[in-house]
Amino acid sequence: MHDNVKLVSKENFSKPTGEKYVVYFSSFSNNTHRFVEKLGVDNCRIPINLKEEIELNRDFILITPTYAGGGTDTKGAVPRQVINFLNKKENRDHCKGVVASGNTNFGDTFAIAGPIISKKLNVPLLYQFELLGTKHDVETLNEIIENFWGGKNNE
Repeated sequence: MHDNVKLVSKENFSKPTGEKYVVYFSSFSNNTHRFVEKLGVDNCRIPINLKEEIELNRDFILITPTYAGGGTDTKGAVPRQVINFLNKKENRDHCKGVVASGNTNFGDTFAIAGPIISKKLNVPLLYQFELLGTKHDVETLNEIIENFWGGKNNE
């Protein structure tokens, strides 16, 4: 975990309401897209084209890849498309948690987009995984999502 992660306690964030929903960004590589497909959760993809915009009126968790140069370089870690999406107040208000992917070759900046967004939006960083993720990552995140939404009865 990164030094600059803001720990978000249950007392200072709101749980999502409604049905489980994931919003994600995936570049042309489709790594994040393939991972999200394995989750089997209703989802929406943030468009690659910066001119295309979406606005949501339902709670969601955000899954994003990380773009950074490694070491202490975090400039550009959050994809521009994700920044544009979160610049809309409606979208920011419905983002209840964040998950990030990255490459462990980048050391301290591994999946740093997650901690950056978590801190900026004051939402919990739910999980981090490498590149395409593994079967274990899919199972773990599905369990996290289920628990985050309050279990099977959505309590």
